[in-house]
Amino acid sequence: MSSKSVFQEEKNPRGIPKAPFIANVEEYLGGPDGAVETPLKNFQDAIAKSRKYRYMDANLTQRRKGLEDKIPDIRKTLHMVEFLHETREGKNKNDDLEDDLSDEENSDNPKKPLITTFELNDTLFAEAELEDTDTVYLWLGANVMLSYKLTEAASLLRSKLDLAEASLKATIEDLEFLREQLTVMEVNTARVYNWDVKRRRERRLAGEVKKDG
Repeated sequence: MSSKSVFQEEKNPRGIPKAPFIANVEEYLGGPDGAVETPLKNFQDAIAKSRKYRYMDANLTQRRKGLEDKIPDIRKTLHMVEFLHETREGKNKNDDLEDDLSDEENSDNPKKPLITTFELNDTLFAEAELEDTDTVYLWLGANVMLSYKLTEAASLLRSKLDLAEASLKATIEDLEFLREQLTVMEVNTARVYNWDVKRRRERRLAGEVKKDG
């Protein structure tokens, strides 16, 4: 049996190969007299090769953490853009209604500026008056900031949120699949080794009985 046969051709959607579980060790080895040296070596080689999987595990864990930190920020930014858009749309409707009123009536209902707080750091916030505009600026990474219309910004953020959530879901699935395959390989090795120990003990006892007889 070659080391390549340790893993099946079946893979998960991201290309991680599936490790077969040995339900019947004796059948897997080809009978009660089957040799265990080559299978054990193949499993040990596969486990050594699985260090790459452990490296993948570390990378995926880091990626998961990054996405779990990133998604709330995207969602919070999207909610803010949607709030600004809804506020501006509502203000425009009120302006249209006020245009039908007399100047005297308008003077009794002055327009109120939008006051909000923004985060300077985790524990410090500042108050600001927002400019009446249909444009926002978004950080795109690598010290790059671009201006977008509110509707364009909301569309971009929804797209980024969908991609990030899909990526997080795939990353969690890959981590679970990867760890399952590592466990299967370790269990297979232990099962083959323990089966061989038991076979040797039974043969030794049978030999002693035969010798005493």
